[in-house]
Amino acid sequence: MRQLKHHEKKLLRKVSLYSWKGEDNLRVAKAMRQYHIQDRNDFVAYQKICGQVTKLSAKLKTLPPEDSFRITMTEQLLQKLYDIGIISTKKSLQKADEITASAICRRRLPVVMVRLKMAQSVRTAVEWIEQGQVRVGPNVVTDPAFLVTRTLQDYVTWVDASRVKRAIKQYNNQVDDLDLL
Repeated sequence: MRQLKHHEKKLLRKVSLYSWKGEDNLRVAKAMRQYHIQDRNDFVAYQKICGQVTKLSAKLKTLPPEDSFRITMTEQLLQKLYDIGIISTKKSLQKADEITASAICRRRLPVVMVRLKMAQSVRTAVEWIEQGQVRVGPNVVTDPAFLVTRTLQDYVTWVDASRVKRAIKQYNNQVDDLDLL
């Protein structure tokens, strides 16, 4: 890339690259900072998922309320969203209309770790995940964008060889002699 000329540099000082007209970069940047999302495309994908779910629920609402297809599809959609943890209850289709990308971000592994009090901040949780110190069930997870469902939430633990797990055991005086080897 070529060097900018003086007048080009002067013009660029007055332009804010974070707030373009017609885009919601400030809101996206705030959510990315809050949930410590490294890739903007992840948040955009969450927004697209929310749009698709909203569109699907709007199409389901156009069907007659007594239609068996509408009833089964509504139950399946609400069950899926509830199992993932995006909505809190399976009562009505209105809940599917109200989902946001932030609701999906709250199901990311670092945020769930903070909620389970395994980490003090989302940033430290992301570091530990990238270092490979966290597992979900039997699998070690190194991707901070991993979405944790309600059933998997109970199985978020430390890896056996984790230094954090070792430090917790030393603090609680539960160190096993076999772990020291």
